[in-house]
This record gives sequence, C-alpha cells and structure tokens, in this order.
Amino acid sequence: MATVILVRHGRTTANATGLLAGRTAGVSLDEVGCDQAARTGERLVAVPLVGVVSSPLERCQQTAQFILDRQAGAPYAPLDPALTECDYGQWQGRMLTELATEALWPVVQSQPSAVTFPGGESMAAMQARSVAAIRRHDAAFEAEHGPGAVWVAVSHGDIIKSILADALGMHLDLFQRINVGPASVSIVRYGASRPSVFATNTDAGDLSWLSSSAPSGDAPVGGGAGHTAPPA
Repeated sequence: MATVILVRHGRTTANATGLLAGRTAGVSLDEVGCDQAARTGERLVAVPLVGVVSSPLERCQQTAQFILDRQAGAPYAPLDPALTECDYGQWQGRMLTELATEALWPVVQSQPSAVTFPGGESMAAMQARSVAAIRRHDAAFEAEHGPGAVWVAVSHGDIIKSILADALGMHLDLFQRINVGPASVSIVRYGASRPSVFATNTDAGDLSWLSSSAPSGDAPVGGGAGHTAPPA
C-alpha cells in the first residue's frame, strides 16, 4: 500500500486576518506561513517522495515548492483541481466574524452534510471529489512505484479534514471534530480492506520511518510495537 502525506498550506494573509479566501486568486503565504512551509519541507527531507500533488491555488503551490526544493530528486509534481478549496460561493471573501452571524453557520458546524454554500458547492460534493482524487493518485503511485511509495498532497483545511474523516470511517457531520493547522502533516495508508490513519495535524516530529518498507495491511492486535526509524 502506498502512503499519502496530507499537507495543508502554510498560513496566508487571509488566515491571519480572519478572511474566508476560498478560491480567491492571489492569496499567498505570509512570513509566518513561509516559515511553517519551510519547516514542513525540512521534516520531509528524510522521506524520498515519489510525487507531490498540489491544489492549483497559489498558497498550496508555494507550500509544495518548499517541499520540492528540499527533495534530492525531482518527484512528479502535478496540479489537481480536484484538490482545490471548497467553492464557498457568496461566502468567499467575507470575514469569519460576519459569517458566524449567518443562519447557515450552525449547520456548517453541526450538520455539514446538509450544507450547500449559496452560489457555491455542497460540502458532500467537496468531500466526494477530494477523496476520489486522493484514492486515484494513491493507486497510480502504488502501481508505478510499489507498495512502499510515499507521496504528498498539498491542499486546504476543509479538504484535508474531509479526507481524514473518510479514512477514519467518520460521517461528514463529525468532520468538524478534526483540526488541521497550517502546514500540518497528516498520514494515511490505503489498504485493500480499509485505510489506516498514522497521524493527524502534526507540526513536529521525525518522519524518517516512512522511508522503511510498507507494513502488512493487517492491524496488529494489541497495538503492535510501532514503527522504527531506519538506521542513519
């Protein structure tokens, strides 16, 4: 089974001011976001990646470049519109404090599966297209590079939360329980019978163990001995 590392883009000028950027063009990483993305790139230096797939929005491409710049090789690096931000429609470009007064806000918080943003996308459709894209890329990387393949998908907070919810077997209505911070790393392996979630929302820690051979698809009863980083 291949392994996907889900990376959210670093902090942006919009994040810092509480603006819902959505698909607005020209929203880039701020200084903090660049530092965050650089640290994530450093964390991944020890992992030989076979590919980095990114949302086409500028903030994700910038984050992906920080990762690519620190890889010894030149991994496959396409843009995939299926990993782009949710289409928030008429909510895009508005302040979160203002949106919190909208009648739709509590539904977004408690029943996102019922939400379609005015003039935009439903959250169910957002999850369906992003999960399908991740599984498609994962299968292609495994077919080309074998079950030990490790690749990165750089995307957005709600996108990654919805992918993790699917991997955890959670209903979309529970996905607001998941947190995904800027430039955070989450790790999923898709097996023949089910996905396995190895990490969520991490911003520190050794990842060199990902360069070792892929484990069996069976879950160890009792929790197992954990992973061991390869010798230096």
